[in-house]
Amino acid sequence: MSRADTAATGAPGAGTVERADKETPPMSGTATDAAVAEPGVAEPGVTTAAVTTAAPAADPGLAAPAPAPTGSRARPDGRFANIARVTFPPVVVFAVVIGLWYAVTELVLNKQQRFMLPAPDKVLSVGFFDGKNFRTMMSALQRTTEVSLMGIAIAIVLGVALAIVMSQAKWIERSFYPWVVVVQVVPILALTPMLAFFFGFALTSRVIVCVLISFSPIVFNTLMGLQSAARAEHELFTLHHAGRLTRLWKLQLPASLPAMFTGFRIAAGLSVIGAIVGETFFKQGPPGLGTNMSVFESLLEGERLWATVVVASLLGVVVFVFFGWLGRRVVGRWYQPDKG
Repeated sequence: MSRADTAATGAPGAGTVERADKETPPMSGTATDAAVAEPGVAEPGVTTAAVTTAAPAADPGLAAPAPAPTGSRARPDGRFANIARVTFPPVVVFAVVIGLWYAVTELVLNKQQRFMLPAPDKVLSVGFFDGKNFRTMMSALQRTTEVSLMGIAIAIVLGVALAIVMSQAKWIERSFYPWVVVVQVVPILALTPMLAFFFGFALTSRVIVCVLISFSPIVFNTLMGLQSAARAEHELFTLHHAGRLTRLWKLQLPASLPAMFTGFRIAAGLSVIGAIVGETFFKQGPPGLGTNMSVFESLLEGERLWATVVVASLLGVVVFVFFGWLGRRVVGRWYQPDKG
């Protein structure tokens, strides 16, 4: 029975056609051959199912063509949209804070009390737009920046070194951990007489206060990072008979970098606070922002006092952002997914 006869009998199934192929080879001039040769023209008497079944199968090794786009393609966000998404929320919060500031100054405080919280425009005009006051503030900013950077540098060296030592044995960690906590919670005011007696009232005591305040977060975060390496990775190093220094340098330190730089960022902000506190207690030597704050507070110069507070806050933000940038450059972003 020929293939055309099979189609004419009303058997459109693929199995029927395949059995017909096995029984009788295809003959030239049949309706099927005509359908294959000219797929757009069907022979009379041949059903559509037979023509469709006889069409050659697609090569499985070839990828299917991409479907045509049915709608408009979504355009990626431009650089302006990304900048707006990052900067818009802080700008809104800043505007709200300024509005509340004006509301408290004008509506809550009377004229005799407004020296405690002068309006933002008066802070700008007196603290920043006055040439003499601005130069005084920039000189104090330079001194505070020096103390802050010296303090954070010393704290990083001592904190990382102590964390490495503590990570090598549990008994060492148990011996030093409580004292690191004590350093974090001890009142700096209680230590000022001792620091003044041994180190004087100048730069050295300021730097020590800065180190004491920013020391503990570095130790805690670095120690946590050093202990964060997986047990399987430690077992792999043990299998290769790696020494203690090799394990520290190639496994523990790389694993600790994300937590370590988190500690650096926290300590960077605290170092500015430590510098301000040290300058407030130890006033000998060139004045810093903390020294000027104490003087302006005693003279009831609210505009210059708040201008100094703003500059000190900006210094803390700059140092914090710098260590965040440095951490991304050193570690990369593999440990912190984007939040959009």
